[in-house]
Amino acid sequence: MLYSFAPMEGVTGYAFRLAHIKYFTPADRYYAPFYSPTREHVIPPRVLRELDPEHNRGVPLVPQLLCRSPEDFVWAARALAEMGYAELNFNLGCPSGTVAAKGKGSGFLAFPEELERFFERVFTEPGLPRISVKTRLGVESPEEFERLMGIYSRFPISELIVHARVRRDMYKLPARPEHFAGALVFPGPLSYNGDLFSAADVRDIQARYPQLGGVMLGRGAAANPGLFGLLRGGAGFGREALLGFHDEIYERCCSDFGSKGSAVLRMKELWGYLRCLFPGAEKELKRLGKTRRPEDYEQAAREILRYSPLDTGAAYEGGGCL
Repeated sequence: MLYSFAPMEGVTGYAFRLAHIKYFTPADRYYAPFYSPTREHVIPPRVLRELDPEHNRGVPLVPQLLCRSPEDFVWAARALAEMGYAELNFNLGCPSGTVAAKGKGSGFLAFPEELERFFERVFTEPGLPRISVKTRLGVESPEEFERLMGIYSRFPISELIVHARVRRDMYKLPARPEHFAGALVFPGPLSYNGDLFSAADVRDIQARYPQLGGVMLGRGAAANPGLFGLLRGGAGFGREALLGFHDEIYERCCSDFGSKGSAVLRMKELWGYLRCLFPGAEKELKRLGKTRRPEDYEQAAREILRYSPLDTGAAYEGGGCL
């Protein structure tokens, strides 16, 4: 069973990945937040920084592409191959309104004929990296999934990762694991994604679908970075690991952004998940969320990390940015 860390924009950048591997039991694979290539065929500096192999040494990283044009996809796939990547992931799962309105991400699922032509073009192109696909069950209804599976099963997709929601569900409604059964016709490796917040959640889905080759965790692993260790039978992590994890991410963000203030905003996005580890620290977390000056943030974060009761077995229970 392979354990993958889902891409989470604003959270799981390269600074997070490096620190996670250093201080916690790592995932088998980390998926980079999506890059959407444009017709200019130039990779922006921000994306280059995130995907630079030098910034991801020792990280089993899979870049993710989001686009609708097969020409743009092929160009970007070749560029990533030149950077040394042997696999990339095609995002058909993002439910964002601005993304879906352009027919990208899960919005592309509304155009199955065009999606099929897209794959016909891409998979006849020689010399590309392996291509995996992350999908939702459909746009409006899980009844769309059968048609989509008929398309996916026709092509040499290296792995199909199914997020068990439709686009309309966004992330607000519960996942629909019962409809994942429709994916079992896929002839290649298959992974499950959606509402896996604890080791018990993962074991339940493994028992329900023993054919699975892997699972992908996002919010659950961001809220408890020790979750992959728990899945492998390990004990909880120590407070010093969490301190080191936090400090390294913060220091890299300060350096990359050239501004401690910008780094604080990025760290608050992460704290929207890490707060699950500190039950009973609502007052301290609220104070951290209200900080504006970097020195105030640093003091508030240090007090929580060092002195607030820590639950290393905690699971994500919802929420977001502080």
